[in-house]
Amino acid sequence: MPGMLTDGGAGGTIVPFSGEPGQAAAAAPPVRIIRHGVAPPISRVYVSFSSGNLLQIACLRPSNSEGGRERGAAEVSGGRVVEVNLGSGGGGPAGADVEEEIDEAEMRRIEYGSVPAFALLQSRKNALADAAAMSRVLAVSEHAEWWQYVLEYSKTISSLLGNTDSLPAFMIDDPKTILKVREKPTSLKAAWELLEIFFVDKQLQSWLPERLVDWLADYDSLLTKTEDTVYRMLSNFQKKLINLQIVEDDPDYWNGLSAALSVGWLDIVVNMLRFHGSYQLDQMDSRETENGLVEAVAVLVSTMPHMRPDLPAGKLGQCCKTRPDFIKALEKWRGQVSKLECSAFWIQCGHQKTRNGLKNLLHIMMGNIKNLTAATSHWLELFISHFLYIRPFTVGFEGMHQLAQKCIQLKPTADNSGLTGLLTGILSENTEVVLAECTKNFGPWMVTHAMELLTADNDYADMMLHEERPNFGGISIEELHRLVYAQVLCSHSLTWQIAPTYLSSCLNQGLGLLEILLLKQPIQDNRVVLKTLEICRLYELENVSTNIMKVAGIYHWKHGKKGTGVYWFQQAHDKVRLDRISQQLFERIGKSVTDDSFKQWEGLLELLGSDIGSAGGLEFLHRYRDFKRSLQQAQEGRTGESARQTVEFLIQLMRNPSTPQRFWLPLLLDSVRLLNCKPYPLLNVGETTLLLNKIQELSMAKLRPDFSNIHLPSHALNSVRLALASNLARAILEEP
Repeated sequence: MPGMLTDGGAGGTIVPFSGEPGQAAAAAPPVRIIRHGVAPPISRVYVSFSSGNLLQIACLRPSNSEGGRERGAAEVSGGRVVEVNLGSGGGGPAGADVEEEIDEAEMRRIEYGSVPAFALLQSRKNALADAAAMSRVLAVSEHAEWWQYVLEYSKTISSLLGNTDSLPAFMIDDPKTILKVREKPTSLKAAWELLEIFFVDKQLQSWLPERLVDWLADYDSLLTKTEDTVYRMLSNFQKKLINLQIVEDDPDYWNGLSAALSVGWLDIVVNMLRFHGSYQLDQMDSRETENGLVEAVAVLVSTMPHMRPDLPAGKLGQCCKTRPDFIKALEKWRGQVSKLECSAFWIQCGHQKTRNGLKNLLHIMMGNIKNLTAATSHWLELFISHFLYIRPFTVGFEGMHQLAQKCIQLKPTADNSGLTGLLTGILSENTEVVLAECTKNFGPWMVTHAMELLTADNDYADMMLHEERPNFGGISIEELHRLVYAQVLCSHSLTWQIAPTYLSSCLNQGLGLLEILLLKQPIQDNRVVLKTLEICRLYELENVSTNIMKVAGIYHWKHGKKGTGVYWFQQAHDKVRLDRISQQLFERIGKSVTDDSFKQWEGLLELLGSDIGSAGGLEFLHRYRDFKRSLQQAQEGRTGESARQTVEFLIQLMRNPSTPQRFWLPLLLDSVRLLNCKPYPLLNVGETTLLLNKIQELSMAKLRPDFSNIHLPSHALNSVRLALASNLARAILEEP
């Protein structure tokens, strides 16, 4: 139901959203921006549902009777009907159907895919820079092969952004199809191709207008979201074509033909001419003359000359590879068009709309500016039509900027998309404007990767973008944008890994920021740590790698993962912390050396190794571990030699000066059972005397106040003395 607009301020709300009754807090409704293009004030808004997810919104200005009498009637009346796709959130007439939105996952795919191409180009650039330093060549861009490297780089990025070719046709083609089914284009790829056409591909200079025609055929649907274009006109006519009985009686049929011909879509024009009713076999009257005129125009359209190296598959027209051949073919073709326009057969054509429509097509082919202006909707379409029919011999940038300004005056538009702004900057040969449009409309990824295109064959752009500026902290514009893009990548957990590629190419501040990036990565996950260390290895950041391993070791040690912590300390060759851990381990084992708690430290002891430690502590612990293992085997009776081997470990420990005195008694107490259970002496007289002397030293040491005592049973000392005395007696008796 229509109604007057409320005073909603900047928000322009028609009905306030209050949520469902009984809910504490209403969820925020989805907001869709409606680009209607109607100048304020707007008096009425009509809303109605269309087919599918489409919502039709009509915005009307006040009529003459509602306060607009002081202005012209053309200014105060009128309006526009737009469609909003509720399924995708797009706005504007068919706006959601013609452009593919790049979501986060797709953008990440593009970001990852562009890294190899960027890295390869930088590698080649550095190699050429080294060669230039050794020769008389002053700049990399002066090398003959440099622009070929940039072109290869541009083609790789372009293929990454998508494919504008038509999708595979169905088994049964629809004869009423005007626009072929294809992938939805993106503004990002359209902008990239524009930069490639004008800045990189030198082979296009001789047939640049034809390349613009191809570009418009792919991306005409992206020029505007609120105003008409040739693509939108043909798309709307295709929807209504199924319900038309006599197409030549519909004005939209001839308007679509004129629009398609004005921008050089010859295959579409010929296909639409075949829709004409004179081709029908079941005619009630004679329409041979009318059909002959339609077919003659179709033949002229299909034989239109083009100055280009080759024609894409499915494209109509004559291909002229040289300028003389093109001039000759164009003169002949225009003569045929003029001859048909002056033919007497037009008098015999009884269908007035057909006669007027076909003559309009002929006037377009002859370059009538009035007909071209009426046939096109957007200034860029009019701009392209000039190169096809009025200025077909244009080469390079010759007069393009002045022509573009003239077309903008003839076809002003309120909805200036990023593509038109970018093209205006390119035609004006203003690098600053091109860079600003890329930054504004296409984001940091586009700016970072398009820098090489802008400087491929432009000395001024090369100097401007690489000049170090004090107001930027001594860095260039190119480095500034790379740093900005790298920060964008660093802000996401899935893309920070590719940021070093761009930071490493920034010679002034890139490596410093790269070190900060790597040091700030989380060390909780070992996979992230390993990835960070791999990046450090690639860029030879040994100090950063060492610091990361130390931090990882401290984190895991503090959180109870002792083995992981020791591993990272060993990888970092952190002698100080490893010595401290060894001393702590030595002290902890010494407090409970006769306990089974030694087993919980055995793995850590194995990991530490015997070549690291303070005061021989770890060397003793490793020998003590071997002694405990051999003692256990001897007590279990696994091997006959285990008892003797255990005694040898015992003697080595007691003789070794690194064995602390507080360990003597626990070692001997562990061996008592082994010494008592064997019928023959395990120790000879000398070895037994050594151990008895150790017991005597231990008894004397207990009298010192600084003696460190280990809690053992009170009878431990007596048990050891008795076992040693018994072993000594048997050893003396068995000596010869």
